[in-house]
Amino acid sequence: MNTKEVIAQHDKYVMCTYTRIPTVIVKGKGLKVWDLDGNEYLDFFPGWAVTGLGHCHPKVISAVRNHLKKIIHVSNNYYNVLQAKLAQKIIENSFEGKVFFCNSGAEANEGAIKLARAYGNARGGRNEIITMENSFHGRTLATITATAQPKYQKGFEPLPLGFKYVAFNDLKAIENAITDKTIAIMLEPIQGEGGINVAGESYIKSLRELCDKKDLVLIFDEVQTGVGRTGKMFCFEHYGITPDVMTLAKALGGGLPIGAMVAGKKFADILKPGMHASTFGGSPIACSAALAVFEAIQKEKLLSNTVKMGGYLSEKLDELKKKKPIMKEIRGKGLMLGIELTIPGKEIVEKCFKERLLINCTHDKVLRIMPGMIVTKKQIDKAVEILDKVMT
Repeated sequence: MNTKEVIAQHDKYVMCTYTRIPTVIVKGKGLKVWDLDGNEYLDFFPGWAVTGLGHCHPKVISAVRNHLKKIIHVSNNYYNVLQAKLAQKIIENSFEGKVFFCNSGAEANEGAIKLARAYGNARGGRNEIITMENSFHGRTLATITATAQPKYQKGFEPLPLGFKYVAFNDLKAIENAITDKTIAIMLEPIQGEGGINVAGESYIKSLRELCDKKDLVLIFDEVQTGVGRTGKMFCFEHYGITPDVMTLAKALGGGLPIGAMVAGKKFADILKPGMHASTFGGSPIACSAALAVFEAIQKEKLLSNTVKMGGYLSEKLDELKKKKPIMKEIRGKGLMLGIELTIPGKEIVEKCFKERLLINCTHDKVLRIMPGMIVTKKQIDKAVEILDKVMT
């Protein structure tokens, strides 16, 4: 089949819930992907940050291939060797507690919402959760309600009750929003879909103190920031505090679907048997891939490469900004960077695609630049060269 035929077949049989770029990607290796027509692209937004190690990392491929010969699915009614190993690996790299496995970031956030409400309802019916404007927590009914962006909620009313929204990076707004019904504060340390907005250090530390004082559950949505993206294994490490609950997905599986909710020791046993579940959560195949991700990050020193290449990419973008009046601000951490423009970014993304560079635009005017942790200076130079060309 050629590209036109695949697109026609897709349009006929697959629900149109995405705005798709008119190409058919069929192969990937490292930071490169190829389409059905043989065109090669430099991928600086790999799978919405899913392929943090780049496409088809050898360690992930090997781990999955080896385990496919043994067993593909194990019911969660039984113990699972790889779940136990992966949970231990996550806890050893984050904070003391326990892990619940699922399939996606939205599922992980649903679990966090349920855990917080189970904890609060046992304490006098406290079940209200405060989230941030311009946040993004998923596409289920509860998580689009937690997502304080009306465009994701429109048409799905009535929405679940029990959420309150405040401005991001505004401690006073949170203090004013807390009532005797409040049980949790949920936020992304760096808002991805909201425009790469970075939480301030003093803001996060004050949130931690406030949650301790008021007996509130501090939930960090690290679906996009977690597993090395910012130069630390988890973004909370930049702030010198520990959340009560952390959610993970995207880069965790190296390309395979897996999500995780990590609950600190105080909250690790709130959810009892029968209160929450996920049929495919923590499958042996997904767990084997995730264990390979941790191994690759550690053995290949990818956190230090993320810091080094993130700094280099920021420098190159700063240099470009001096020449391009449409570039308003560059922000982010590690290899999670946003370029805020003075104009809508859709045309820039389309022009980059024609030049064989894949990036993303969010919040209308923010270009998201998020290459895999294996990125090199040569690849960064090429990407910036293309950005320079299309912005001229």
